[in-house]
Amino acid sequence: MEFLNRLGARAAFALLAVVAGGLVGVGLAIGELMHINPCPLCIFQRVLYLALAAVALCGALALAPALRRLWGGLLGLIAAGGLATALYQSWMQFYPEAVTQCGFGEPTLIERLVDWLGMQWPLMFMATGFCTSKESVLGLSMANWSVFCFAGFLLAGVWVGWRRRG
Repeated sequence: MEFLNRLGARAAFALLAVVAGGLVGVGLAIGELMHINPCPLCIFQRVLYLALAAVALCGALALAPALRRLWGGLLGLIAAGGLATALYQSWMQFYPEAVTQCGFGEPTLIERLVDWLGMQWPLMFMATGFCTSKESVLGLSMANWSVFCFAGFLLAGVWVGWRRRG
């Protein structure tokens, strides 16, 4: 914890940007190595990790310390959306009989976005899996891991945006 307290806001934002981008890379690598096909919600979470990286990078490059709260708040909002998405997907995986599978029926806004992104950049955004699939990595599904990661980003966004030291 002492390390985090000594870290300045710009360095903290830069670290968060690297971690968010790294999580996207790790997710791609795990998918390829373990032959796990991402579903629409997985791809949407990937988009949110990229958004977190972009916002954190803006926070690191911001010259005005007063903008720290803006970038921290935006980081927290995106992380909260990712946390909700990951929790919903985890719930779908625990109770697959209680939900309609992603991709069946009228496409949602998220599914339309993911489909469009998949056509633009298939290697990064093509959804070919099912949201209720429970392939595990170290005992947890990728959605379960995302719950922890997004919760960490939510806490980090609040911490870096509202702590006293700049």
